[in-house]
Amino acid sequence: MPSSLYLSLLKPEALSAEVHHVATEAMQNGYAGVIVAPVWTARVATMLQGSGTRVGTVVGFPHGSNKATLKAIESTSSIKDGADDLFVSAHLVHLIGRDFSAARGELLEIVRAARATRRDVAIHVIVEAPFLLSLGAGRSEEAIAIACRSIRESGCDGVVTASGFHRAGGASTAALDALKQNGEGLAVIAMGGIANAGVANAFIDGGADRAVVDPST
Repeated sequence: MPSSLYLSLLKPEALSAEVHHVATEAMQNGYAGVIVAPVWTARVATMLQGSGTRVGTVVGFPHGSNKATLKAIESTSSIKDGADDLFVSAHLVHLIGRDFSAARGELLEIVRAARATRRDVAIHVIVEAPFLLSLGAGRSEEAIAIACRSIRESGCDGVVTASGFHRAGGASTAALDALKQNGEGLAVIAMGGIANAGVANAFIDGGADRAVVDPST
C-alpha cells in the first residue's frame, strides 16, 4: 500500500472524467491522498468522503505570485470545500532576496486564515528548490535555509521540492537533500515531475517523508 504517496492531477486542461479517474485510482490503490486543482476540490471531497483518502489542493499555484491575502482566501475556500491538505506555492521573490521576514509574513497570513477555518488542516509549502539551488554558491544555501525556517516558524507542516511547472525542473535528489538538511521538524515532500510510484518510492528511500505521483508528467 503506497501510504506515503499522493496521486495528483494538476494540469490545467484536466477534464472531469480524468479527475474522476485519478480520485478513484487513489482510493482503490491505497494512496494516502489525491491532489487536484481548487476547482475540483469539492467534487473530489464528496467522492472520497469516508474512504480515508485525504483530499489535497494547491494554493497560488503554480507560480506563487498571488497576493498573500488572495492565497489566504483561496485556502479557506478550499478547506470549506473539503481539503485536508494545502500545497501553497511560496512567493519566490522573498526567497531569492533571502528576506526571511517577508517570507514568514506571507505564510503567517495564510496559516492564520486556514487554521481559523479548520485547525487540523495540513499546510505544505512549495519552494521550487531546484531553482533556488541554481542561484549560486552562498545564495542557494541561504535561500533554502530561509525557506525552511519561514515555513517552520509560520506554523506550516511541510516543505515541498517543486511544483513541476517551473523551468528549473521538478523533484531531484539534490533538492531533496538540501531540504532534508534544513527542514528539521518539517515533513519533506518530493513533488514535481514524478511520473510513477516506482520513482516516487525511490525518493522515499532517499529520505522523503512523502512523494507525489503525477502520471500526466
